[in-house]
Amino acid sequence: MKKGLFKKILITSGSIILLLILVLCVHIYIVTRPKAPDAHTIVMARIDIKQDINQDDAQKITGWLYQQNGVDHVLCNPESGIVVFTFYPIKTSADAIVRQFKSNFNYEAARYVPSADELKGGCPVASTSLSYKTYSFIKNIF
Repeated sequence: MKKGLFKKILITSGSIILLLILVLCVHIYIVTRPKAPDAHTIVMARIDIKQDINQDDAQKITGWLYQQNGVDHVLCNPESGIVVFTFYPIKTSADAIVRQFKSNFNYEAARYVPSADELKGGCPVASTSLSYKTYSFIKNIF
C-alpha cells in the first residue's frame, strides 16, 4: 500500500516538474522573440565626440538633446567626450539625431555602433547563465 502511494507521489511530482519546465521554456521563447518597436520601446545610443569639451559644452549638448523629439534621457561626460541618450524609436532615429547634432554643433562627432563581436560579448554573465543556456537550447530546437 505504501509503495503504491509513494509511486503516485513520485509520478505526480515528476509530471508537475516537467510541466513547469515546459512552461518556462515557452515563456523564454515568447519573451526573447524579436518584436517590432512599440510606444513603450526605448533604445539607447551613443555619440563619441572626438575633440575636448568642457562642462559648459556638456550642458549645452545635454540641453539640446533633451529638446529633440523622442529623446528620453541624456548623459554627457565631458572628460571622455561620450554622450549617451535614450529615445523612442517610433518617434525618431539615432542617425537622425546624430545628423542634427553634427549640423547644430561644430564638433567632430560620430555615432558609436558596436560590432557583431562586441554585441556577442556584451555581458559576460549572460553567456554562462542558466537562463541563457536554456534560451540557446530552445532556440536551437526551433
